[in-house]
Amino acid sequence: MKIALSILVLALVSVFSAPAQVITVQVLLEQDQFLPGESLPVTVRVINNSGQSLHLGEAANWLTFNVESADNNSVVMKNADPPVVGGFDLGSSEVATKRVDLTPYFALTHAGRYHLVATVRIPEWGSAETSPAKEFDVIDGAQLWSQDFGLPVPAGVTNQLPVVRKYILEEANYLRKQLRMYVLVSDQSGTRILKVSAIGPMVSFSQPEAQLDRGSNLHVLYQSGAQSFIYSVVNPDGNIALQEIYDYLGTRPRLAVSGDGGIAVQGGVRRPKPGEYPVVRLPDELPPPPPAPAPAPAPAKK
Repeated sequence: MKIALSILVLALVSVFSAPAQVITVQVLLEQDQFLPGESLPVTVRVINNSGQSLHLGEAANWLTFNVESADNNSVVMKNADPPVVGGFDLGSSEVATKRVDLTPYFALTHAGRYHLVATVRIPEWGSAETSPAKEFDVIDGAQLWSQDFGLPVPAGVTNQLPVVRKYILEEANYLRKQLRMYVLVSDQSGTRILKVSAIGPMVSFSQPEAQLDRGSNLHVLYQSGAQSFIYSVVNPDGNIALQEIYDYLGTRPRLAVSGDGGIAVQGGVRRPKPGEYPVVRLPDELPPPPPAPAPAPAPAKK
């Protein structure tokens, strides 16, 4: 009797867990290494091969994330649940995609290797499907330069103490084979990171030039290749507002301050961006030539 009951229980478990096997959850990352505080955008793909349409996204916990340290198997503290609510129907043989930045919601402040897992709950079945673990690394950078700055105040505001932040330039060995330049914006003490942005690759011997303009924007110029330099303008929120590439042709690019306090690159040759190249069309793509004007009528004979 006990053996028959056990077989029945196993059969019931197989029946109720079968639907979850036709739902696939995948976690995708744009890169495998991040600085502490750097944006960690995650793409979750849900593939429905169940043969029926599912309604997902209504409950706040329909999609949840779990991050663990691979070094000591400890769960990373979660500050809040990422916002994922938004109902949708997922038909059979369809794929749904959800993108979330996890940095504001998990305390990923220490260097190390981590495991990320996403879980999708299916209310129609009362079950859940979990993705395979996705590994990524949090790496430390080496500080190259820093500068305190005050946030610009609105026009007409006076006698107000400035809100002071700090720009920090760091280099980090991405994937242990590519050196990258990062810009960080933090509070004045440097302990609370507000924004981290990757500027681009760099060479090991490059010493960045950095200057602030009147609007507290940071202008950075550094060598990214044998004959190439990256010029970036970073606003006080840590967002890259402008980025250009200069080539060392004739003279070396450098930052210069104009008479009105503006900052620009002097020397070198700016590399055109893709949208700035002229459009070359094939002969058969050119519009037809305009019709030749009709000949003037011959003057009447007298």
